[in-house]
Amino acid sequence: MVNKEIIVDHANPAEIFGVNNKHVKLFQQYFPKLKIVARGNQLFVNGTLKEIELFENKIELLAKQLKQFGNITPVAIDSILKKEFAQTSIDETDLIETNGSSDQDVIVYGNGGKIIRAKTPNQRKMVSLLKQNDILFAIGPAGTGKTYTAVALAVKALKNKEIKRIILTRPAVEAGESLGFLPGDLREKIDPYLRPLYDALDDMIQPEKLRQYIENRVIEIAPMAFMRGRTLDNAYVILDEAQNATDLQLKMFLTRMGPHAKFIVTGDLTQIDLPKKQASGLVRAAKILDGIEGIQFAYLNYEDVVRHKLVKDIIRAYDTE
Repeated sequence: MVNKEIIVDHANPAEIFGVNNKHVKLFQQYFPKLKIVARGNQLFVNGTLKEIELFENKIELLAKQLKQFGNITPVAIDSILKKEFAQTSIDETDLIETNGSSDQDVIVYGNGGKIIRAKTPNQRKMVSLLKQNDILFAIGPAGTGKTYTAVALAVKALKNKEIKRIILTRPAVEAGESLGFLPGDLREKIDPYLRPLYDALDDMIQPEKLRQYIENRVIEIAPMAFMRGRTLDNAYVILDEAQNATDLQLKMFLTRMGPHAKFIVTGDLTQIDLPKKQASGLVRAAKILDGIEGIQFAYLNYEDVVRHKLVKDIIRAYDTE
């Protein structure tokens, strides 16, 4: 019998071992002849050399799965660990999607192995355009997945360590950000208007991990006014509901961009809540920034709606009135 220490230092051990070492219990089920104990980023394994080597290969493959797809689901673990036990040489062709087939539209895996994917042609266009550009405008009606897709892309980049932080922002209440009449402290005033951003993150990051990210400012969610005077670098920065930003506000936001950042601006030009005398900055931006290298626009429509099927009909009815 052999004792071996396996150190997981090229991937997040918490993702590989699972919450409360849930995944380690699965490892033990597939390798009943081994004794496996997890501590920190280490696995202490006791058994035959052949079984330990095979187990170590499986851990390496799980680490590759995490790096490529951003999460490890129970389905992925099951598939990887069930592969031919005689196999001792594993390469990346053994990686699997949660649904068991190759799916290039998967962006990231969320809580409980939930598959977050680009579901429509224009959502896929968002993914493609952001790979080649640093600023992306995603413009379209409610329910088309603009914000959700943008947040998924940011979470994927964070999990892959392509960036150090995510910054999510939106104009609060209205372009003037008139929060004074609302009850409570500043956070209580603005949280209702940032709730859609929290909802998207809740789908993609485990609650305890999300809380840590927010406390450590790895993920920052704040009203647009908080962006003034800052340089935003090594980050994915998402401005949501940009149709309610004035021309000066949107210019202020875009000029916060650091050299190693990607900006996503989402908005719905049919739901502008600004006073009649104020023009939407998003309308002007779509006119004057189109054609600049490094900036691209993705336009979504009712065909991209991923909510209830009636939402498509509602949007189409309003558009043709």
